[in-house]
Amino acid sequence: MMRRCLVVMLLTIAGFSSQAQRYKYIDSTKISGTDRYKRQVKVNPDKQLVEIKRYIPQIVLDIRYATTNNFMHRRMYQQARAFVRLPVVKALQQVEADLQTRGLGLKIYDAYRPYSVTVKFYEMASDTNFVANPRKGSKHNRGCAIDLSLIDLKTGKELDMPTGFDSFSRKAAANYPVVSPTQLNNRELLKTIMQAHGFTVLKTEWWHYDFNGWAGYELLDIPFQAL
Repeated sequence: MMRRCLVVMLLTIAGFSSQAQRYKYIDSTKISGTDRYKRQVKVNPDKQLVEIKRYIPQIVLDIRYATTNNFMHRRMYQQARAFVRLPVVKALQQVEADLQTRGLGLKIYDAYRPYSVTVKFYEMASDTNFVANPRKGSKHNRGCAIDLSLIDLKTGKELDMPTGFDSFSRKAAANYPVVSPTQLNNRELLKTIMQAHGFTVLKTEWWHYDFNGWAGYELLDIPFQAL
């Protein structure tokens, strides 16, 4: 009887192991799926991924990876939604309020990104100046990075920036000097306001901002439809 129980237990463990997600570039224990994420949120509610639109209804979304208008030229997300950790959205609320006093607002291109999507990006375009190395993961995978720009609230149009979103050119750098005065002013205004509310720009991408507390959050691989 004891031997039979042992066999059943080993088969059960093997079944769980075969169902567990395995990753090519990183130890699977470093990536949290839905169940582990839910346990983390129970311990620390600040780790909850929340939908930006629910906290900032007026914010404009242009989720490029839910379309074919991106460097991959195919849909990477099944839903055009944007999520971040709870403290991140609270900081974004302050950014949006600050901008509204200037007649401006935010347009979001991307926010939380499942780890498996980061792997696909890397395998298509392995230039780590513009795509994250999956051996380390992305701050997008932690729900602590946002890709965004500024819009004029009267017209709804984006302000002129040195490049479009997801440009792989040198002009996309956050401090690239050879830009027009208007582009420089717009880029620096975005940088100043984001930094004032707890974000740091990525040096190679003027549109990418990391939440300063990102290190306290795990890498996640949860599809939008599970949130």
